[in-house]
Amino acid sequence: MHPSFSLLPGGLLAIAMTAAHADVTVNFIDAEHYTDAAYSYAYANDKDRAVVQRDITQHLKRLADRSLPPDETLTVDIRDIDLAGWFEPWHARGHDVRILRDITWPRIKLAYVLKRGDQVLASGEERLADMNYLMGPNIYPSSDRLRYEKPMLDGWFERVVRRREGAGSQ
Repeated sequence: MHPSFSLLPGGLLAIAMTAAHADVTVNFIDAEHYTDAAYSYAYANDKDRAVVQRDITQHLKRLADRSLPPDETLTVDIRDIDLAGWFEPWHARGHDVRILRDITWPRIKLAYVLKRGDQVLASGEERLADMNYLMGPNIYPSSDRLRYEKPMLDGWFERVVRRREGAGSQ
């Protein structure tokens, strides 16, 4: 948070805290070839994928706003998305209903670079997957369309931040 100052009537100085937004760039590389990146329908078009991309970008920005100092930048290249569940067309309404099973866990492949100025603090490529996505507690409501993908992203983000903090203290 950065303070901003203003003068109130009567000469009183007011200090307002304004939220600093972390510098995060999320790129979706070859999105048309993603395994499964739409909330509805097995075969996504650009519009369907754009909604998922927007939601993932917003989530990553929220994570960064809470944790990254304003002088750091994070670039994330999403290379593949496979949302939890699968469409089973042999079921009634199966073409647009996502069926969750223990073998249809969520997966996201990404690459990232975390920088402070020109200095690279952390970088890498990761394949996120949660094979136990139906087993444990989940803090996200059942109405959240990325309910199973967000905990994976949360865990990855925390590992990246911890790795950076651990490397800086040695």
